[in-house]
Amino acid sequence: MVGLAYDLLANPQGAVRSTFEKAVASSGLDFDPASLDGKDWGALDLFRQFLFDQTHLSQVPILNGETIKWVQPNTLVRFRGMIQDMLGNEFYVGAFKDGDVWRTNKFMDVSHFPMPMASTSSPHMRVWERRLLYCVPVPGRNSWTEPSSELVVNRCVDCTSQQREKRRRMDDEPVDHMDMLVSDEGFQGSPSTKKMKEDGHPSVSSQTTEPINEGICSHMSMVPSIDSDSLPCLVKIYDSPESDLKLNDVFEFIGVLTFDSEVSMDKDDQDELSNGFSEDVLVHLPPNKVPRLHCLIHRKLTVPDFLHSSPIMELKPHVVKEIREALLRHLTAVLGDDSVAAHFMLLHLLSRVHTRVENIAVGKLSLNLTGFSKESVSLFGHRLSLAVKDLLPVTHCIPLTVEFLNSASLAPIKDYETNRLITGVLQLAEGSHLIVDETQLKAGTLNSVGVDNTRLLKNLMELQKVEYDFKYYKMEMAADVQLLIISEGKSNILPADIVIPFQPTSVDSSEVVAAEALEAWRWYLATVKSLPHSIESEMQKVVENDLVEARQSDRSIGSQDFNRWLTMGRLMSVSFGENCLSLEHWQMVKELERLRRERLK
Repeated sequence: MVGLAYDLLANPQGAVRSTFEKAVASSGLDFDPASLDGKDWGALDLFRQFLFDQTHLSQVPILNGETIKWVQPNTLVRFRGMIQDMLGNEFYVGAFKDGDVWRTNKFMDVSHFPMPMASTSSPHMRVWERRLLYCVPVPGRNSWTEPSSELVVNRCVDCTSQQREKRRRMDDEPVDHMDMLVSDEGFQGSPSTKKMKEDGHPSVSSQTTEPINEGICSHMSMVPSIDSDSLPCLVKIYDSPESDLKLNDVFEFIGVLTFDSEVSMDKDDQDELSNGFSEDVLVHLPPNKVPRLHCLIHRKLTVPDFLHSSPIMELKPHVVKEIREALLRHLTAVLGDDSVAAHFMLLHLLSRVHTRVENIAVGKLSLNLTGFSKESVSLFGHRLSLAVKDLLPVTHCIPLTVEFLNSASLAPIKDYETNRLITGVLQLAEGSHLIVDETQLKAGTLNSVGVDNTRLLKNLMELQKVEYDFKYYKMEMAADVQLLIISEGKSNILPADIVIPFQPTSVDSSEVVAAEALEAWRWYLATVKSLPHSIESEMQKVVENDLVEARQSDRSIGSQDFNRWLTMGRLMSVSFGENCLSLEHWQMVKELERLRRERLK
C-alpha cells in the first residue's frame, strides 16, 4: 500500500498510530520504547505540513457551543480560548506492547487495543505525562470576531457526509484492525477493549451573578461568563515546555476532539477512576460535560488573528493617515463633536503595556471622561460603548455601584477542596478593554469585600496587575487591560492617567458606518498599536528641554506627568504609522495637553 491511508481531518488518531508504527519499524529489533519518551515521532510534522504548508487549516472546524452539535468525536478541530485554569499533569500509558507489537495511546482518551495487565514499571509499558488546561471562550469576545456559523456548520455537515460515504465504500473492503474507525454511535472495536481513563480535574467556573444595572453596561459584557452558547474545553498538552503556556493567555489549540454527549459516569466508572491515576475524583467531569481536546499544535493568538474578515493592507503613510482621519471623524461624531475627547480616545484605544520597569507598566494610558450625567450617559455613554465594541475584539463593562463592589468576586480564588481556580471579574485576556461606569455610584458604606475590590480595581488601573487569592498567599499577575472610566466628576476610586471633562456640542449622530470602514478601523487599531517605537537623539533633547521648561513654570508637574507625555508622544507617532517621534507629533501632544488643562481650570 502506497501513501498515507488516513484522513487527517476525519481520522487523525489513525495517522498518529501509522507514524508511530513506522517509527518502531524503522528501529528494527533494536527498538527502545524509552527513546520516544517526551518526543514526537513524525506525527506533528505530518499535521503541520497538511495544515500550514498545504493550507488546509481553514477546513478544520472551530469548536464552539454551536458547532459541538455537528462535529464528530475523534476528528480534528480547532478551539480558540483563554487558559482559565492550569490543572497540573496527568500520567497515562503512552506506549505498551500488545503481543509482539508496540502500540500507542498518545492523543486519545481510551486505548484502541486491549491493554495488557502489567505494572507501570514493566518494560512492556511506558507511562508518559501530559498537561491539563481548563480553557474557556475568551471572556468578553465580541460576536463580529466569530467566523460565520453557517459556514462552519456547512463544513461540518459536509465532513460528516464525506465520512459516512467513506465508511460505506469501506464496507466491502477488508477490515484494517490498525485503523478502527469511529461510527456515529461511538468506537467500533473489540468488545473486550479495556478503556483507559484519564485523571483530569476540569471544573465549571463559578460565575458572578450580579444583575446588570440599566446603563451602558447592559450592552457589554460585565463579567467573564460562560453562557449556553459558549463552550469550555479541557485541553491536553503533550511534550511542550511549561513556559510556552501561561494563565490567561489566548491560544488556538488544534487537536483531536473526544466528546460524547450520551456518555454518563456510573459507579463502575468512578471505581475504575479511583484505581487508576486520578488524584481527585470529586472534580472529575466526564466527557459529556466538558469536551476534551488532545492538542497536536497550539499557537498564541493576538488581536490581528481575530480580524478574519479585515483587509490586508500595507502600512503606507497615506493609507494610515486616511484611515486615522476617518476613525477620528467617527469618534468625534460619537462623542457629540468633542474633537479633543476624540483625540484622547484614539490614543487610549492604541495604548498597551509594552514593557515594565519595576512597578511601572510602560505604555498604558487609562482615560477618565468626566462631566457625564445620568441623562447624558444613556445617550453618549451608550454610543461610546457600542463604538468600542465594534472596534475592539474583547470588551467588558462594570457598573460601579456600592452593591456591586460589596458583592462581586473580582479576584480569582483558589478552591483547594475542588483543586481549581474559581475565576473572577478581573481574570481577563491580554488586550481586553474595560469600561467602568461610575455614573450610577451613590453614597453608601463599603464592607470588607467592597474595600478589597476597590483596591483591586485601583491596582489594575495603576500597576496593571491583578491579585490572585491562593488562600495561604496572594500572587500578583501581570495584566494588560485598557481602562475607560465614565463619571460625573473626577473618579476618586480610579485615578486615571488622563482626566478630561467631556464637552459635547451636538446630540446628532446619524452617521451610518459601512462594514468596509469598520474592518479598516479594526485593522488599523490592531496593526499600528504593535509598532516598535523610539526617540532619536535630536528629539530627545527637544523633549528634555520642554519637560524642564514645563517643570520650571509649574512645580506641581512630576514624573507621572512626564511619563504620560512620553506615552502620548509614542501613541501619537504610531497613530500615523511611524516608528520615531517627530517634532510635529510632539507639538500635537503638547497642544492636546494644553487644551485638556484649560478644561480643568
